[in-house]
Formats: sequence, structure tokens, C-alpha cells
Amino acid sequence: MYKILIVEDDPGIGTAIQNHIETWGLEARCAENFKDIVKEFAEYSPHLILMDISLPFYNGYHWCMEIRKMSKIPIIFISSASDNMNIVMAMNMGGDDFIAKPFDMNVLTAKIQAVLRRTYDFGNQVSVLQHRGVLLNLSDASLSFEGERIELTKNDYRILKTLMENKGHVVSRDKLMEKLWETDCFVDENALTVNIARLRKKLEQAGIEGFIGTKKGMGYIIE
Repeated sequence: MYKILIVEDDPGIGTAIQNHIETWGLEARCAENFKDIVKEFAEYSPHLILMDISLPFYNGYHWCMEIRKMSKIPIIFISSASDNMNIVMAMNMGGDDFIAKPFDMNVLTAKIQAVLRRTYDFGNQVSVLQHRGVLLNLSDASLSFEGERIELTKNDYRILKTLMENKGHVVSRDKLMEKLWETDCFVDENALTVNIARLRKKLEQAGIEGFIGTKKGMGYIIE
């Protein structure tokens, strides 16, 4: 089921949009923390965002640019500020469409479904894995946390990708070694231990504490 994040500070409008698009078989959530929309995005991991322009603290353009640093998720702007300048700005900031308020709910839903089809029906999946506010960008092998970008080595990326794809489940050392070295040749198990230790240190230095857990005799887990 596709998930829609509604970034609209008028609770009446937000709830009306949520109720309507849910009748079409979509899942939706209204943003609540307007001080940190990126955190809302990371926690919910939606497939599409409806973004108002006029918001408390920072406007929709700001949040669109912040999300674009880490994801190509489709963003549809919804706003009563529908003059040409705002429409052009919305597109230039990375928006995928613009719908002027007031709008017909059925038209809004049709546009949402059209953008979802264009984005996902042709295998162009959103290339981000997220957990606890940590975002792994699969398109450029980088990590983001609280707005800061963390560069990863090839092995850092492969370890995190494997663990985040299996979050909540233990990944064996053998499986991780297979993902890292992709070879039938013998690789000393200490090499994996060293790589995990280096990655943990890098995460801790970025303020990401206790992200990779160890299950003794079994492997590693993100939970």
C-alpha cells in the first residue's frame, strides 16, 4: 500500500485530504512536527509527499530542498499561492506537480495516483532506506542523519544496506561476508569484525549511538 505524507498546517484541510485519499486504498498521515519535517519523513518513509508552501517555522520550499538532498520521492505542492512565480519556484525546488487551493478532492486523488504510477510502475523506486532518523541513500551510497551527510566506504555501505534491508532480523556473519566480498575465496573472519568496528565508530562520531547490535554467536542486527 502506498503511503502519503500530508504536510499541511491547517488540521481541517489535512484531515479532509487524509480521509478522502484513504477511501481510495492509500495510507496517509498528517505531519505534526513542523519544526522538523525531515524527521517526519524519515520516521514514516512515505512514497509521496503533499507539501503546502506556507508552513510554520520554515516554508514548503525549504523542506522540499532538504528532502531532495537525500531522496527523489515525488513531492506535490498544494497551495493557495498559485501565481506563476510560486508554481515556477515549486518546480525549480524539486516539486513534481502543483495543485492550487481550493481543489476538487477527486482531482487531487487522480493526480496523486498518476504521479505514483509514473514513479513506481516502471521500477523507479525511491532509493532510500531509513531507520531511527538515519537515511541511507542507495543512489549515491551516502548516509544522512539530522541533516548531516556522512560519507561511506564501499564496505560501510554494503554492511548498512544489508542490515537495514533486514532490520529487526539477525543477519549472520556468513551472509555479511558474502555481501562484502562476493567471492568463493577464504576471507579471514577478523576482516568483518574490523569493518563493523570501524563503521560503528563512524556512526557514533556522527551521533548515531547503538545503531548496530550484536547477537552473540549469531550475527548482527538493527532493531
